[in-house]
Amino acid sequence: MPLEVTATAYDACEICCGNSLGITRSGTKVQARRTVAVDPKVIPLGSLIYIAHPDPHIDGLYSAEDTGGMIKNLRIDIYHKTHEEAVKFGVNKLNIYILKNQKTSVQ
Repeated sequence: MPLEVTATAYDACEICCGNSLGITRSGTKVQARRTVAVDPKVIPLGSLIYIAHPDPHIDGLYSAEDTGGMIKNLRIDIYHKTHEEAVKFGVNKLNIYILKNQKTSVQ
């Protein structure tokens, strides 16, 4: 069953996250077309999710690897390679499917 979320976008630049290290809350290096920031109370870190989107550059499988101060409840933040791509994505309502709900020890 799909879960409707509000999706925004981020990248590892100073503007988006205050540093350019690109290390997620779960300790992985961010990667475009893989990394998503979530509210771990709604989607546990480590979960595998499918994002349904008409753009084939967005549509696909992702991993819930990161969190963010603005990412609460049914909001996700999709990692993009560049700041320009993140800005272009904007804010979208989309359906996601949680395929694997994996609990991690990261709090």
